[in-house]
Amino acid sequence: MSNFIEDFYFGNLEPQECKTHITAQLKGKLSKLTEIEERLRSTLSDELNELLDDYCEVYNEFLCISCSDSFISGFRFGARFAYDTFVED
Repeated sequence: MSNFIEDFYFGNLEPQECKTHITAQLKGKLSKLTEIEERLRSTLSDELNELLDDYCEVYNEFLCISCSDSFISGFRFGARFAYDTFVED
């Protein structure tokens, strides 16, 4: 039997290190985002590029918090399934 919970407790499992498969659809979106950002930056003044940098930084922080909340919600939802499967009548 696996010692999944024990491994997790002792830090032998790192959820952040789980590899995700980047689909062709995601690669296409990332490519498009990069292209748009390069075009936008080439037209902006230094001051506006700094403003865009600030915007991107705050947006990335927002996205990290949002992803964390989604992960926690999904984990709790899965735990409820497990609880219902093994504990509830």
